[in-house]
Amino acid sequence: MNTRVPVSIDGVVPWPDDVAARYRRAGYWQDRSLASHIAEQVARRPDDEALVDGPTRLTYRQLWDRAASCAQALLDLHIAPGDRIVLQLPNCWEFVALTLGCLRVGVVPVMALPAHRQHELTHLAAVAGAVAIVVADIDRDTDLRQVAQQVAVQVPSLRSVLVHGELSSGTAEYAPENSLGATYDTTVRFAATDYEPMGADVACMLLSGGTTGLPKLIVRTNDDYAYNILQCNAVSEFDSSTVYLGALPCSHNFPLACPGVLGTLVAGGRAVMLPSPSPERALRAIDAEGVTVTAVVPAIAQRWIEYQRERNVLRGRSLRVLQVGGSRMPDELAARVEPVLGARLQQVFGMAEGLINMTRLDDDLEIILTTQGRPVSDADEIRVVDESGNPAPNGIPGALLTRGPYTPRGYFRAPEHNARAFTTDGWYLSGDVVRRRPDGNLVVEGRDKDMINRGGEKISAEEVENFAYQLDGVEMAAAVAMPDPVLGERLCLYLTVVQGHSVSLADVFAVMNAAGVARFKIPERLEVIATMPTTKVGKIDKKALRDDIRERVAWDHAEPGPRPRKPHQ
Repeated sequence: MNTRVPVSIDGVVPWPDDVAARYRRAGYWQDRSLASHIAEQVARRPDDEALVDGPTRLTYRQLWDRAASCAQALLDLHIAPGDRIVLQLPNCWEFVALTLGCLRVGVVPVMALPAHRQHELTHLAAVAGAVAIVVADIDRDTDLRQVAQQVAVQVPSLRSVLVHGELSSGTAEYAPENSLGATYDTTVRFAATDYEPMGADVACMLLSGGTTGLPKLIVRTNDDYAYNILQCNAVSEFDSSTVYLGALPCSHNFPLACPGVLGTLVAGGRAVMLPSPSPERALRAIDAEGVTVTAVVPAIAQRWIEYQRERNVLRGRSLRVLQVGGSRMPDELAARVEPVLGARLQQVFGMAEGLINMTRLDDDLEIILTTQGRPVSDADEIRVVDESGNPAPNGIPGALLTRGPYTPRGYFRAPEHNARAFTTDGWYLSGDVVRRRPDGNLVVEGRDKDMINRGGEKISAEEVENFAYQLDGVEMAAAVAMPDPVLGERLCLYLTVVQGHSVSLADVFAVMNAAGVARFKIPERLEVIATMPTTKVGKIDKKALRDDIRERVAWDHAEPGPRPRKPHQ
């Protein structure tokens, strides 16, 4: 039995001792590492394929050996259990191997998104107190080596910049030992085989959707994250026959652990990595690899449906389940999934902060098409409350609060925000507005906070507005969601400008791009108006602006004939 004490990390908010003890007594927490669950499958099926990435095909033993090499490479760089590393890699087998290597020795990966740039990466590294950052060499038109170097200059705690890719060595600024090329050498002796993280140790840090400013860090322990995965596995019916396609960025909680790639490996199945969910690549990969389940956001589901209708790519009919989450799926689109793709739809509504809801595969079709499911665990506690904090009756929209054995009690090193986002008795104020039906299934109505959900990517209005205020002549700024038939929402920026000045969308792009902001956060429409609408208490009236942009969009797309009322300028 593991007799050591958990690795202490300053800034982690623990579950109260009595609550943690109750979760262990109930068997929710098993006081073992997440890696040990995968080790069981390595022992049980060493020669079965575990991971596919293009021409690279790894058995469980081969993947485990590469994870061991990654773990040893981290230890050789004097990265110790409890140390944090910012991990920004695309969907590839190396991402999985390095993640497993971290899990094996208790190094904590901070799961940055592939779209992040200097602005976000610097913030994540600084808040985490990271000692290393791992990036690909290049992403589209961005040299991530240079980005990582700039981050390292700004964050004193960073000691190592590790680069993966063809350009990761041979340049003056990157010493060979900081290339990931040798990290996957399976001949390297793994000296830490006797080390076993505890259940209470931190397994990884995920990112919040971010409704105020930059993302906050969500601490997931081995205990709670393993339980998260096991419950999602049970509801999604993952087993050794599962072939999972990781098409969304796997640093997101949804494709990582709901059940995702990690759930597939815990179940003994096979994970197929794909760098993009584009329909021409994804649908062909599904057919070629016999994929049985994958996860997408509604906008991707729509593109796949349209592509299949036009090209009829899916001929093998291996796909049994299509998980859709990230944002509310329109009922009309949900109804097209099974007739066109041949897969059972599983709606998923959850958050990296914990609570996961899913429709069940054997639910009535009405539930699958019109709800976002119910909690995956009986131990998940839910409250739906009105504006006064009183319970909202079934069928009436209200704010969603939750707590449970895989919903942490606070963000990492964010005491002021924790005071607003968590109650003193541990309830997390999710910011979601839902209706609870009498059968326990939830219907998502939207958000009660200021956030734009662009195809599953969450954008903080406040963050965008702060950049707008850096421009000369900007008097007031307000970022709001505008409707989009594909992504659900896109970002529109409203400005009032001092007389004699002019501001263009190109100006906004320039200031945000210069700061190294992820591209998906840059506004796609700019409206300069004479007066900013305000509420009775003098705040900017975002509801009025959202109503206005809906009218403007309707006006832009109106058919010839009777026209909708043109919005007042």
